[in-house]
Amino acid sequence: MVRIVETSVRDGHQSLFATRMNTEEVLKLCSILDNAGYHAIEVWGGATFDACMRFLNEDPWDRLRAVRAFCKKTKLQMLFRGQNILGYRHYSDDVVDMFCKKSIENGIDIIRVFDALNDIRNLSQAVTSTKKYGGECQIALSYTTSPVHTIDYYVSLAKDVEKLGADSLCIKDMAGVLLPEDATKLVSAIKKEISIPLELHSHCTAGVCEMTYMAAIKAGVDIVDTSLSPLSNGTAQPSTQALCNVLKGTEYDPKLDLDVLRRAEPLATEIVNKYVSNGLLNTKSFEINPSILTYQVPGGMLSNMIKQLTDQGAMDKYEEVLKEIPKVRKDLGYPPLVTPMSQMVGTQAVLNILSGERYKMCAKEVKDYLHGLYGKAPAEVDPEVRKKIIGDDEVITCRPADLLEPEFEKLKETYKGIAKSDEDVLSLALFENVAKDFLRKKYNLDKKEADEFEMFI
Repeated sequence: MVRIVETSVRDGHQSLFATRMNTEEVLKLCSILDNAGYHAIEVWGGATFDACMRFLNEDPWDRLRAVRAFCKKTKLQMLFRGQNILGYRHYSDDVVDMFCKKSIENGIDIIRVFDALNDIRNLSQAVTSTKKYGGECQIALSYTTSPVHTIDYYVSLAKDVEKLGADSLCIKDMAGVLLPEDATKLVSAIKKEISIPLELHSHCTAGVCEMTYMAAIKAGVDIVDTSLSPLSNGTAQPSTQALCNVLKGTEYDPKLDLDVLRRAEPLATEIVNKYVSNGLLNTKSFEINPSILTYQVPGGMLSNMIKQLTDQGAMDKYEEVLKEIPKVRKDLGYPPLVTPMSQMVGTQAVLNILSGERYKMCAKEVKDYLHGLYGKAPAEVDPEVRKKIIGDDEVITCRPADLLEPEFEKLKETYKGIAKSDEDVLSLALFENVAKDFLRKKYNLDKKEADEFEMFI
């Protein structure tokens, strides 16, 4: 029997329409899906935290508590980026610890953590803290292909993950580039070396995902991620209903209640139609693009890039940007294209094309990456590119968080003029300007209180 993690209320809509599903819609779906018999429902983390405050005027912590109140039968799962948590820099160990604590207190059962560079050093604190507070910790390895990303590379990492104390391991194929035969070899090789459960997460962007899932299931993968139709396929995960019907009656049957899934379908259809109508869901996100096997662009990165180019009136540069992405990735040492590296590489590719000169303009995050502040690159960075961007600056080689002093109590003091809880402090730590504006509105701070807050920051 293969187990299923439902992704429609997190990665499904994140990949298809930039994480714009609101809490009311999430709750309506979850109230039905809780009865289906899933291994878990992924409900939080990823880009949902930022999007709640930035675009939806919602508190992500309130969403989590509400979902927990609706879901009494099913484990709730979330995703965050190890030492980056959900932001775009490394945070001190005590902030990571508090985030794990509050996530679990507010309703999360399983925390999936990954590092964009597969630098295991950046995951150790998240594993320790998740288990300390009674949660299950899953480490996800970002899957990609390059001269350095071999089966031996992933098997070695898998053994390190088990030694670190993770409860399970996930192959995170964020771009949907894992091919069926490679999945068979990879899953078989990893299963021979570890005893913890193995999960596969992928996307349908390149048109091979369903075949890959079947190959992985037959090779012994324990859990797969799927999304309720019609919040599936395209840049999202395979259809939950389709996979369940294919496996029904076999030794791999997930035994989900298909009647429950059928009851949820009309609501999912209504949600999709809404976001197509208001323009947030570009139907291009449902297209199959086998060329992604070359570009390796994840669904969320693709939908955000489409929006970025559309806002700039530069969709005519779409193919040029796609072709530039693998070139930038090679220059930067073949980082897997997963958040935050996908945003860095994607943004740099856009800048290279729109500016007319490669690396004429460079984002701060890319500069930080080249300084070693995100961890160790999988392969050597092009020395000429590094020189052009950061000159002769020192590059650190230690675990980046080792250079950080404890900061949670300092953050708490800094934000005491606006934060009413530790959860608020974490929101401000992760997305300061966005959370500052959001919390002012939430708590109806008057001008005097707001001015006092400005003194602290």
